[in-house]
Amino acid sequence: MTVVTIARLPLFPLNSVLFPGLVLPLNVFEERYRALMRDLLKASPADPTDPDADPAVSDEPRQFAVVAIRDGHEVAPSAAGMPDDVTTKEAGAGPGAGFSDDPLTSFHAIGCVADAATIRERADGSFEVLATGTRRVKLHSVDASGAYLTAEVEELPEEDGDEAGALAEGVLRAFRSYQKRLAGARERSLTTGAELPDEPSVVSYLVAAAAVLDVPTKQRLLQAPDAASRLRDELKLLRAETAIIRNLPSLPATDLTRQATSLN
Repeated sequence: MTVVTIARLPLFPLNSVLFPGLVLPLNVFEERYRALMRDLLKASPADPTDPDADPAVSDEPRQFAVVAIRDGHEVAPSAAGMPDDVTTKEAGAGPGAGFSDDPLTSFHAIGCVADAATIRERADGSFEVLATGTRRVKLHSVDASGAYLTAEVEELPEEDGDEAGALAEGVLRAFRSYQKRLAGARERSLTTGAELPDEPSVVSYLVAAAAVLDVPTKQRLLQAPDAASRLRDELKLLRAETAIIRNLPSLPATDLTRQATSLN
C-alpha cells in the first residue's frame, strides 16, 4: 500500500519551470516574497556558535515550492519599480496578487521543491537568493490567507522506467548534436568542456532545463511519469529542433549554460 505524504510549503510562482538538480537564482523584491525569505531565515539561522558564520548560509534546509504560472503575473501589476508601502497598502498587492481568486487554478499542478542555499538580504530590504531544485511535487491546495502563498504538496516518486539507460545515451548524443547546431546558429561555441552525466533521471532533467523550449513544453517534461518517458519526448524534441536550426541557421536562441534570474 502506497502512503501519500502531504507537506505544507511556501509557494513561489514563476514564469519558468524549475527541475530537480538545477540552480535557481532569484532577485526577491516584492513584499510577499520578502516575508517568505525572512521567515526562512528565522527558521534556519546560521550557526550561532560560530562568530564567523555567514548569516546568509545555513546547513539546515530552507525549502519552498516553485510552480510555473499557467494564468497570471509573476510580478504584481503595480509592484515593479514602486515602493513597498505604495505597492502593498494602496495597490493592495497581497499574497495572491496577479492570480485568480482561486490561486490553485493559476498554476500548473506539478512543481519542484527548491532549497535556498543562500539568502542574502540587501540594504534596501530585498534579497539575493540562490536555490537548487530538489524533488518534484504535486499541488493539492493553495492558501492565500497569510503574508505569502503556501501550498499543500505531495512528493512524487522518481522512477527510471523501461529502457531509461539506452534512452539516456541516445538523448546525450542528440543533445550534443543540438548544441553544435545551436552554436553554429549563434556563431559561437557552447561547449563547456564539462562531462555530461549518464544517470537517466539526471540526464532527463539537465536536457529539459538546457534546451531552448517554451514553458508549456518544459512543464510537460517535468510532468512526465518517469525518466524514460521524459527522455523519449526529449529525443523527439531535440531531433526536431536540430532540424529546424539546420534549415534556419539564423534562428535566435539563448545560452544553454545560463538560466535567467527571476524578476521576483
